Amino acid sequence: MDLLERFAAGDLDAFEVLFRQHQQQVYAWIVRVVRDTGIAEDLTVETFWRIYRSRARFDPAGNFGAWAYRIGTNVALDHLRKSRRETELPADLPADARPDPALQRETRDRIRAAFAQLPPKYRLVATLALIEDQPYENIAEAAKIPASLVKVRVFRAVRMLRKQLLSLGTMFENKGR
Repeated sequence: MDLLERFAAGDLDAFEVLFRQHQQQVYAWIVRVVRDTGIAEDLTVETFWRIYRSRARFDPAGNFGAWAYRIGTNVALDHLRKSRRETELPADLPADARPDPALQRETRDRIRAAFAQLPPKYRLVATLALIEDQPYENIAEAAKIPASLVKVRVFRAVRMLRKQLLSLGTMFENKGR
């Protein structure tokens, strides 16, 4: 009996091995979604708790990593839906040097506010596609939606962000469009 079959049968040692093999990747994935390391730690624990509780539904012939990402994505989305709070963007995000730090902070605050206004399903794909630069296929697999729907949601999220930022008076208006 291989590791995945033992896990599906309820073997705690097999679960521990899978946890050790996949915990860092699932945590990194969740951090990309929620943008908070402390919350991501809690959500990673919740993800593996759900994985263990759902072990009987896991197909040992399947891809455990993809299954874990899907569950992690659902946990992160549940958190985003419940919290609907503003997520702090890291201060070390790469940005063009601006002569006025106050203007830079104001712009970052407006972008953060615009992202917070996105519905969770759009915030998820926008964060992963636009900030984390994840391929659409990875996002699609984790969100359990077709890649074509990821593209549509990214397009709509960008449109919503642009509209929100323009209404906030952010200087992203491109007069040529």
